Amino acid sequence: MLNRVSTASSATDKAQRGAGLIERARGLVPLIAGATDRIDRDRVIPADVLDAMHAARLFRTLIPASIDGEEVEPATFFHVIEAVAMADASVAWCLCQNSGVSMGAAYLDPKVAHELFGDARAAVATGAPSPQARAIVTDGGYRVTGLWHFASGSRHSQWIGGHATICEPDGSPRLGPNGKPLEQRTMLFPKSQATITDTWQVIGLRGTGSDDYAVNDLFVPAAYSFTRESDADRREGGPLYKFSIFNLFGMGFCAVALGIARTVLTDFIAVAKSKKAHSSGKLLADNNLVQTQVGLCQARLGAARAYVLEGYAELYEQAERGEKVSFAQRLASRGMTCFAIQQAREVVDYAYHAAGAGAIFDKNPFERRFRDLHTVTQQSQAHAENFEALGQSLLGIEPARKL
Repeated sequence: MLNRVSTASSATDKAQRGAGLIERARGLVPLIAGATDRIDRDRVIPADVLDAMHAARLFRTLIPASIDGEEVEPATFFHVIEAVAMADASVAWCLCQNSGVSMGAAYLDPKVAHELFGDARAAVATGAPSPQARAIVTDGGYRVTGLWHFASGSRHSQWIGGHATICEPDGSPRLGPNGKPLEQRTMLFPKSQATITDTWQVIGLRGTGSDDYAVNDLFVPAAYSFTRESDADRREGGPLYKFSIFNLFGMGFCAVALGIARTVLTDFIAVAKSKKAHSSGKLLADNNLVQTQVGLCQARLGAARAYVLEGYAELYEQAERGEKVSFAQRLASRGMTCFAIQQAREVVDYAYHAAGAGAIFDKNPFERRFRDLHTVTQQSQAHAENFEALGQSLLGIEPARKL
């Protein structure tokens, strides 16, 4: 009986903490929305916005409770990212990226995890995997050389990580028991030890500061590395960490896309109620085609959102029972999040074009959100190959690509 009461109390406490986190994220929407011009122009998240986000503990969403993190359910993470994205996509994208990386705390030695993530303002960034990056095995760790791209959130991070192929002293890839090269490990080092190159001259998500960075023959102690998908490396037993880091990235990215699309649709409805079509002189809201498309857009967002939230809720319940999230289920979750991003794109494209010529001007937020959304869709989590891999899995075919 005591165990049941304790479990129920724990669940209630987690729900209350999750609700509080979501409420704090939504409370920051006016501040973040008011900074969007600065974010887009300066290509960085302003200090006042970062201060407020740290005070609200938003960057601690996926950090283990053992390191004073929130360790929330995936649904809470989704709601937090979506709320922030409704204000500014770059801020939401950085929050998603830094949060995903912070799940690495569950794989690190506790002392190292506390060093990197124990501070209330801790933020760690990583870039995209690089096939050319090498980590040469040496006494006590690795000699790391590599160049990485897309370090979102690195401008306000203290540490940075690079995914590298483990190599023997002679430079050849280290092979596993199956005779194949080992999976890349993430090497973590102070940002000050990397050479950062400002390459982020792009059309959308300008405020993410997703620069290039490089190290050359840098020694990284073994304890400051981990393999993101390795059960052997995972030290935290909570259900959140039964999910792969990639799965939570996918959930966060689709929350960014759906948050953008929700704001765009809301803004378009307001425009449709006040703007008259040049050809007819009638309000856009009185046009049957506009009415139909607005209804369809609402259905697209609702269906996509429910698909993701319900799918991840089922997986979380499974994880709470101590069951592992299978590879097939990971593929299915990638299909869910990819679908959501593509539905968000359909909504934004319709609203942007239906809003007319006014949408192309910098002063109009339609233009920026259109750019941001189409930058989101360039990320691999939005590519059609996710559906291909899911289809292969459902047909009993081993996926040709590792996702």
